[in-house]
Amino acid sequence: MILGIGTDLANIDRVARTLERFGDRFRNRVFTEIEQRKAERRRDVAGTYAKRWAAKEACSKALGTGLRMGIAWKDMGVSNLRTGQPVMQLTGWAAERLAQMTPPGHEAIVHVTLTDDHPWAQAFVVIEARPIAGPEGAAGPPA
Repeated sequence: MILGIGTDLANIDRVARTLERFGDRFRNRVFTEIEQRKAERRRDVAGTYAKRWAAKEACSKALGTGLRMGIAWKDMGVSNLRTGQPVMQLTGWAAERLAQMTPPGHEAIVHVTLTDDHPWAQAFVVIEARPIAGPEGAAGPPA
């Protein structure tokens, strides 16, 4: 079952200007170490940060909170599998919110997709609840 959907569109040039103006202060406030390492080794540094900015905004919307209620930017982080597929990790209040919205007998899966076409970066986040398999592979108790 779908628990939440969020999307966001970020302007890459705006993110580039913010990086120029605030530098590490902006990076360290908003992005995890993993996100910073990824972005800083890419040719399109600003585009990489913009996609992750959009993912954080989209995730906060999927959580039903927006960026309020105690969620910090770094509570939502994007990393990549070896295949390149982006994955969203939630910590802190974002993880607590996810646990609150997940029905008993289910596990939450956060799906994220990123794209960019200068000057735009876009992200979609879908939060899915899947029944936890019982001891013999059967679905867990109904919600």
